[in-house]
Amino acid sequence: MALKNGKRPTLRQKIAIGSAGKDPNDWLVSKVLVGKLVIVHKNDQRNKQIISA
Repeated sequence: MALKNGKRPTLRQKIAIGSAGKDPNDWLVSKVLVGKLVIVHKNDQRNKQIISA
């Protein structure tokens, strides 16, 4: 399954990723949903959904 290319997170998105216990420098934002972010790891392409403020 092909994924969209991840984009660098904004400052607000970095704060949300950090509050989810992830290192914002290792994750890219793949999709922005209402109240959620879909993030992709830079190295091993793992997907996670986190809650955004």
